[in-house]
Amino acid sequence: MNFSQEPKHSDKLHELGAQPYNAEPDIAELVQHPYTPDELVYSRNHCPIRALDAATFSVKVDGRVRHERTFTLNDLKRDFRRKEVVAALQCAGNRRKTMQERNGKEVEGLLWGEGTIANCKWAGVSMRELLEQVGAPPAADERIRSLHLCFASHVVPCENDDWFGGSIPLEKALDEGEDVLLAYEMNDRPLSPDHGFPFRVVVPGYTGARWVKWVDQVTVADRESENFYQKKDYKVLPTKVQTHEMADKEDWWSKVPALQANPLNSAVASVKVVRPGRLQVKGYAVRGSTGQVSEVDVSIDEGKAWEPATIIYQEGRWSWTLWEAILDVPEVSNGRGGKVWCRAADMAGTTQQPDADWNLRGVAYDAVGERLLDVS
Repeated sequence: MNFSQEPKHSDKLHELGAQPYNAEPDIAELVQHPYTPDELVYSRNHCPIRALDAATFSVKVDGRVRHERTFTLNDLKRDFRRKEVVAALQCAGNRRKTMQERNGKEVEGLLWGEGTIANCKWAGVSMRELLEQVGAPPAADERIRSLHLCFASHVVPCENDDWFGGSIPLEKALDEGEDVLLAYEMNDRPLSPDHGFPFRVVVPGYTGARWVKWVDQVTVADRESENFYQKKDYKVLPTKVQTHEMADKEDWWSKVPALQANPLNSAVASVKVVRPGRLQVKGYAVRGSTGQVSEVDVSIDEGKAWEPATIIYQEGRWSWTLWEAILDVPEVSNGRGGKVWCRAADMAGTTQQPDADWNLRGVAYDAVGERLLDVS
């Protein structure tokens, strides 16, 4: 068995940074696939990508557990049942460029478009089962409400720290219905180096920063991760925090909680004339913290009137939602300008709003999706 893989970048991704490598796909091509092919899965990195040897690479599970243990890929496959989950992975900075353009104000960070999202079948070990084996506090123990599960990768130094890490509430990891995984497969194949080979964390419903790649330590702890990317990044700072210096000076990083669940969101991926006066519009939507997407609507008059789109794909609690709509717009045959909007609603009744506040790091942008209607 070949236990190592060399990094290989897809030529279908648009590169935003060479080192560390960061790239995203064309959104119109992205929504053609219910399960995102490996070559269209965006690549988000704060450090160089390393080829690892799965025969020797291991993850240590420690902290407030009875039996600290270390596992290789072979151990995980031998000692635990394989669990599969379909879930959308989304970068916290998805739609950052749109936030900057709509608000007319610069944000910090790579100017991601709307393609830093991927819907995949993930397979690996249930995090709950892994924690049970090492003797973590059980789900019924009231103590877990104040505990955290910290993930760390010490493979290579990052841009702002010597290692990469993040954490989630232990309560989420111990809830089997939340489907948190230590994953070793993506779409029925071993993970590629870009996406965490030999194993990574999968936290359905949570922002991609918590899905730590090349994870080599999982710790049950009294406090959240001390890593830079948990403590001083990936936070929705108040609009009044205008600079990084201001955030540091006034200690806003400690006042604002780390981003966990991304918000309810949607985007228009393509607008196509199918015949004079008739448009086909396609896009995606993705759940937020209050439930799976229940409907998507579109508008061609900036929200004065909305028409329902047809959901063409959705799978379980954690997948993205693909949708399309056929719109009658007589003026389109003459190359008329304008915009088409989309908005999603979830099962709890939460609905996307026309606007969203600017924040310094440009994360969690969730205003209604839009795309120019000029298709002349």
